[in-house]
Amino acid sequence: MAPPSVYDPGLLEAHIESLRKGQILPENVVWSLCEKAKEILQEESNVQAVQCPVTICGDIHGQFYDLLELFLIGGDCPDTNYLFMGDYVDRGFYSVEVASLLIALKVRHRHRITILRGNHESRQITQVYGFYDECQRK
Repeated sequence: MAPPSVYDPGLLEAHIESLRKGQILPENVVWSLCEKAKEILQEESNVQAVQCPVTICGDIHGQFYDLLELFLIGGDCPDTNYLFMGDYVDRGFYSVEVASLLIALKVRHRHRITILRGNHESRQITQVYGFYDECQRK
């Protein structure tokens, strides 16, 4: 019997729960989630219809505990629709955790969470402001 896929809903929920506890997933799991998120995002159009009501969230900048507070106040995904406006990484100390959780949620609840790319989600900016280095460390 083959091991469960990283995209199995039960396994995804377990990963999301681990991420909410501030744990960092193994590199191969993060890589697989990123690949799946990439597939999902490539299928989406550049202009997204968002289902209302929706909670709109601005810059997170690596503030993982602020992200958890947003979910505490706004409600868990998929119970609440979310639109994240970008700038998830850099400046804060927990950019890897923020990005990992948002990516896992996008893979698990693709129609309930919309993630947009901000200027900090570019190679050049992440190398200047710290996300690249944080990824290398963690």
